[in-house]
Amino acid sequence: MQALIELLAGFIALLAAAALSQFGVDMHPPKAPDREVHRLQDCPPSAANPDSQKSSSRC
Repeated sequence: MQALIELLAGFIALLAAAALSQFGVDMHPPKAPDREVHRLQDCPPSAANPDSQKSSSRC
């Protein structure tokens, strides 16, 4: 008897998912991608000097 109830519940869930998918509802939305890690190079000691006139450098 319990197997019949579980079969009916599964069939109803299948029908509900099929009906909702017609309207664009997704029961399992895609997971957001993990953030990427970008490593930076260490700046040379001369670039850390505030008197430096190099404006094009990112350091």
